[in-house]
Amino acid sequence: MCSVIRGARRGDIVAVQAIERRAGRVFSTVGMDAVANDNPPSAVELTRYIEGGRAWVAVDAEDRPTAYVLVDRLEGAAHIAQVTVDPDSARRGLGATLIEHVDRWARAAGLDGLTLTTFTSLPWNAPYYARLGFRQLAPDELTEGLRVVREREYALGLDRWPRTAMSRPF
Repeated sequence: MCSVIRGARRGDIVAVQAIERRAGRVFSTVGMDAVANDNPPSAVELTRYIEGGRAWVAVDAEDRPTAYVLVDRLEGAAHIAQVTVDPDSARRGLGATLIEHVDRWARAAGLDGLTLTTFTSLPWNAPYYARLGFRQLAPDELTEGLRVVREREYALGLDRWPRTAMSRPF
């Protein structure tokens, strides 16, 4: 699918939050209500990503966001903090298109690769990222920054379901 990817704008914040809420609902279908009911990123948090040039959206023909990605710089890598596709636009390659956009951005920025953390048993999480060239990292392969991310996830209760860190080096 050919989709327009552009930098997220402050005017996209409400739409991005709505995408996150709608996409979160699918987690309730697999018994992950705590994830489904989690709040989307706050306007303050989204503004930091937008102003930092680390937030992108896929948009439809009317320039309405249909998917988004948020990225941190973490120890020489572009860490995908969140990538979410609106369920009404799912299965059209938008997530992969956003990840490829981040890949090009990270390479141009001189970074070493991509990282992310995700659930291992959901087909739209770790197995999906593996198809995009990511590999699971063993616990002894985690960098200090990824260990901090995983500890934060543990504190939030996300480890009630199996999670992993993944990497796609350049």
